[in-house]
Parts: sequence; C-alpha cells; structure tokens
Amino acid sequence: MLFAPGQASLVCPYCDSKNEIAESDVPVVEQDFEDFLTQLENEPDQDAVVEINDTKCTACGAEFSVEPGEQSGECPYCATPFVSQPHTEVILKPQALLPFKVDIKKGKEEFREWVSSLWFAPNKLAEYARTTKKLQGIYLAHWTYDTDTTTSYMGSRGVHYWETQHYTDSEGKSRTRQVRKTRWYPCSGTVHNSFDDILIVANDSLPRKYTEKLEPWDLQELKPYADEYLSGFKSEKYSVGLKDGFVLAKRQVSPKIDQTIRRNIGGDEQRVFSQNSHWKDVTFKHILLPVWVTAYRYQDKVFRIVINARTGEVQGERPYSWIKITLAVLAIIAIVAGLIIFFNKQ
Repeated sequence: MLFAPGQASLVCPYCDSKNEIAESDVPVVEQDFEDFLTQLENEPDQDAVVEINDTKCTACGAEFSVEPGEQSGECPYCATPFVSQPHTEVILKPQALLPFKVDIKKGKEEFREWVSSLWFAPNKLAEYARTTKKLQGIYLAHWTYDTDTTTSYMGSRGVHYWETQHYTDSEGKSRTRQVRKTRWYPCSGTVHNSFDDILIVANDSLPRKYTEKLEPWDLQELKPYADEYLSGFKSEKYSVGLKDGFVLAKRQVSPKIDQTIRRNIGGDEQRVFSQNSHWKDVTFKHILLPVWVTAYRYQDKVFRIVINARTGEVQGERPYSWIKITLAVLAIIAIVAGLIIFFNKQ
C-alpha cells in the first residue's frame, strides 16, 4: 500500500482500499547539539539510528533509497540508468517529516505552468512537460537548528553634517554650495539574537541554490517520523553531517547578526571592524521534506527541476533555444530598421 499525498492514509493502487495512519502522540522535540555529538563519538542510542538500503548513481553520485527487489531504474537527479547495488548503512533516524501534500497530478500541472512561463525555452521542453511520466517523489534530508547568540563587536559610527563650500564657476563668479561630510566616532558593544528553525538542506544531489528557494516550508505541520509516510517514495540520506550543517547555519544567519550590530551602532553610517559570536543553547532536529523531482536531457546536458510537494513551488535549471533567441533578435532588428526607414521618409 502506498501513502496518498494530502491524506493521512495508505491506499492500495489496485482496489483503492485505505488504511489510516495512526496519529502519533510523541512530540517532535529539539535535541541538544553538544550532548548528541558527544553521544555519537561514544556509542549512539540505538533508538536514534536506523539502517537503510540505498544505492549510488555512478554519474552524479547521488545516494538514494531503493525499494526491496528494485533492480534497476533511472536516477531521479540526472536520468542516468542504474543497476541497483544496494548497501546497508546506519544513519541518524529522522525525527519528523512533512508528508506529501501535492500529488503527482498536481505536480505535473505546476511543472507545465512553470515551463510555459519560460522565455525562449525549446519546444522539446514543453513537449517533455506535457508527456513526462518521470516525476519522482523524494524525501530530502534537512537539519533545523535553534540557537541564541551573544556577539561582541568593535566598529565606528558615522554621523553626517554639512559644510558650506566656496568655489568659482566657469564664468569666474564666486559661488557657494553645501557639501555633505561624515564624522566617525569609535564604538563597541554587545548584541543578542535568537534563531528558531534555521533550515539547512543536508545533501547536495540537487543544486542548493534551487532547493533553498523552495522555502518557505510549513514546519509547524511536522509529523513524528513513521515509515508509512515513505511508502511509494524514495528518500535520500544526509551527506552533510550534523556538525557541518551547523557551520552552514552559522553562515546563513551571519547577515542577520551583522544587521543587528549595525542597528545597535546607529548613526547615519556604520563600520564593523571585528565581531565575535558565542553560540549557546544549540538544539537541532533531523527532518525529511517532500519534493517532486525530474531530470531532462537536452543536447547532452542534464537539467533538473524540483517541486515543493507542500506548496507547488517550482525551481530548477532550464535550457534556452538559440534558434528562438536568434529569430527574436532578427525580428527586433527588422522592426527598428522599418521604423528608421519610415521616419526618414516622413
């Protein structure tokens, strides 16, 4: 039986029988970051890890789960045929997930609408969007981090003022004008920030610039992890570990800390010479988020499209038809030339 997107049930694809998925009363809780890392270095709690069977694409390197008995297929990320060589690995068990909400029919509709909005897309892409049956449902691994920060800084505050400047113009006449200048005052201080659910994609099989643009996610609807939600879908394990994920999280919130510092400095302009952040009360969750993925080959190059299976947001790579671009340029040249001839005659 397969999980039915948008429903809390498993459905038989042959007779439409349904089994409701029991709602878990186990809360989705944050885990202490430092304590968990220490635990992993020693002996991890068996309830916190899970064995997975996955295979690796020889072309793009993606590692994804395969169904029992699945011997071959196409990589969902690059459309390269694979022969399954599954291996078992122990990874951290996901704590929660967002179930699929957008079904495959709606996913294809969103894909077609996205393609129709693209300028100078080759006709083959539109044809592919109309006929494709290769939309693959995948759960992508993510980390979320909560943390409080205390940041000390040194900088300077710039305050604008105006001076009257005397000058001689091109006619030899004396003139005056107001010139803006800036006085700088040294300053230092400490600022505090709190961050909730810093979301980090935990693998790079899909370009991060696209997967990050799938936000926002309705994380308030997270469900405790249950195998039933994965029935009929693939899932990819994390390739960015818990510690490395927090490095990315720090980088992601750095502009927010800088903004807080500049607001604290005040004045008309700010300079920040140095800053040092202390990260405390760090907690995390390991979660799975649902996407529809398809890979399209055009002129020996792979283009990947990914769809948020909660909202229908589409992001991805797209090819260009240079024939269409050339025709458009020639049409513009012809129009401009026609206008020039017309106005010359007038």
